[in-house]
Amino acid sequence: MDFVVIGGDAAGMSAASRAKRNRPDIRVTVIEKTHDVSYSACGMPYNIADPSRPMEDLVVREADAFRKQGIAVLTGHQATRIDRTAKTVSGRTSEGNPFSISYDALLIATGASPIVPDIPGLNLPGVMVLKNLEDGRRIKNFIRDADVKRSVIIGMGYIAMEMCEALRERHIHVSMIKPGPELLPWMEPQLSGVVQQELESCGVVLYPGVRILSVEPGEKGLIVHGEGVVIETDMIIVAVGVRPNSGIAIDAGLETSVRKSISTDVFLRTSDPHIYAAGDCADAFHAVTGEKVWIPLALRANRAGWAVADNICGKPVSLPGIVGTAVFKVFGLEVARTGLTVQEAMAAGFHPVSCVIQSRSRAHAHPGASRIWVQMVADQKTGRLLGAQMVGGEGAAHRINAVAVALHSRMTVEDFCRTDLAYAPPFGPVWDPLLTAANQLLKKIAR
Repeated sequence: MDFVVIGGDAAGMSAASRAKRNRPDIRVTVIEKTHDVSYSACGMPYNIADPSRPMEDLVVREADAFRKQGIAVLTGHQATRIDRTAKTVSGRTSEGNPFSISYDALLIATGASPIVPDIPGLNLPGVMVLKNLEDGRRIKNFIRDADVKRSVIIGMGYIAMEMCEALRERHIHVSMIKPGPELLPWMEPQLSGVVQQELESCGVVLYPGVRILSVEPGEKGLIVHGEGVVIETDMIIVAVGVRPNSGIAIDAGLETSVRKSISTDVFLRTSDPHIYAAGDCADAFHAVTGEKVWIPLALRANRAGWAVADNICGKPVSLPGIVGTAVFKVFGLEVARTGLTVQEAMAAGFHPVSCVIQSRSRAHAHPGASRIWVQMVADQKTGRLLGAQMVGGEGAAHRINAVAVALHSRMTVEDFCRTDLAYAPPFGPVWDPLLTAANQLLKKIAR
């Protein structure tokens, strides 16, 4: 069997390695357009924050390690066309030479690409995105070579927040700007306000609700022109989100779904039974709603790669849905979410109720405690737990996992109230903040 993988990061290399372990006789080929495979993309902002660390620290396994395993890893090869009739993948190398590879089973694991708004001047030197390891190198080298002192981040999402902290760690002034009026539009306003206060207390200047008109070269660096705002800067990071790299699938006539992500079933099969898709280019089912969603997540990518490998090796594996569990750090805060927001719950046909509580990360009077905020969402009619958000100086990142497990188990708020959560003064109050929120939410649910 010839198993071909397009894309050499999380989903792709997970699938390639597992397939080779499952069945050493399978011929596995990975086609990767860059020269990097199997690296921790999520660690790039933290690497950029430390000028002494080489970006290569984030490489989990070198391409040669996979080659020694018997996997043909073709770096510098960009796949441009899938011929489903001939069952071939073709493209060009970085030197411009054409190639064509036959497959019996194909995995598309092409990931996602940063969205760059159609704004004049975003193609100028000093304007950068952060998605792959080469982007990280480019940013890090530019900070050093241009002696960057001022920066502008376009966007206020996860990557924007992490890059904001990384740049401030290097004593670079940061301004964040976006056309939308809300800092984190998916977050409950009280919790979002806590994040905003943290950013501003750390010297970050925020410009929400400002449409960017153009970027122009200045005498020293770049000039950002917004509605009523002019910002001089040395560097711009565009971090307004990503879109699935599904173009090669669309051109091949494969079905797509949410935001043009590649449509897959629970076995990761596309509309062509010989072709699978996994990672940030593919959709998933939401475990709460049962509907298709596109939420790019690292764990899902790795897990989906494993599942594809098992499926092509004759070990049928179906994946349960996801609940969108995510966490990020912004200066002294941990910010976490899982499941549905109130707005998402309404759109899915639920009758949501929610509550917000403020508690402590440790027991009363125990030294080192910090405040922690929890928002919890449930369906008023059935009492089913639908989602949660948390912000705190400590304890939010791992507490959110308890809610994620509850969502996968389709627990009600009353069920969750009865869970036996651990207690010791250094780790939380007797009534954990999650239990406090659940008890308050229970009062709003019809019995």
